[in-house]
Amino acid sequence: MTGTNLVSSGTQTSIADLARRHRAAGGVGLQVLNLIGGQAETLMERLPHQVRRGLDDATERALRVALQAARQSRGVVPDQKGWLNSAAATAMGAMGGAGGLPTALAELPVTTTVLLRAIQGIAAEHGFDPNDPDVLADCLTVFASAGPLADDDGANMAFLTTRVTLTGTAVHGIMKSVAPKLATVLGQKLAAQTIPILGAAAGAATNYAYTSYYQEMAHVHFGLRRLAINSGTSEALLVEELRRAVKSV
Repeated sequence: MTGTNLVSSGTQTSIADLARRHRAAGGVGLQVLNLIGGQAETLMERLPHQVRRGLDDATERALRVALQAARQSRGVVPDQKGWLNSAAATAMGAMGGAGGLPTALAELPVTTTVLLRAIQGIAAEHGFDPNDPDVLADCLTVFASAGPLADDDGANMAFLTTRVTLTGTAVHGIMKSVAPKLATVLGQKLAAQTIPILGAAAGAATNYAYTSYYQEMAHVHFGLRRLAINSGTSEALLVEELRRAVKSV
């Protein structure tokens, strides 16, 4: 008996909707690659060796700043609509790209904070409390997806099966586990922003792509969690169903 026979038609319809979101997530990233005339695999080579070597630490610092800023801002600044998050990130990307690598690096924690707040807002939209430690852990694991410039559905799906509990002692651990994957993704973003002449345009385009991507992935992640709760179906089975649906979209 296949997994599809174990879920209701209504659940299958919801899975199909999530699969379309998943497939659409990387579409804007392809447009970015066309704009800059490069390939994701070679983008990192544009960065100075010293920057590449320090990306993990820079990304971990950006995550720490984002986590702290997100916690402090939730009670003051309400969650924003997806298009507004994209617009804000796009403007920041343009400013970051306009000044080359130094301003792009300075912009990194700010953009990471906007992305985290957007992911938290989507968690709330699906009925989860972003202040709950487990939900906050899920928000951070969304950053472990493959990124908008990747063409790897398997890697993009892997983060859905990751489960961690975010307690005070585990914060450092989850940052360490997420940072290497996110460092590669953000390294591609930095490299795109340093393209001569195209810096500001590439910065705006990459930030738009990244914000769109992570918001879609957050909808997939928390939509799947909500579907598991509402349907009484195991998340592991739903992930396998989503895997099949993505391939058929």
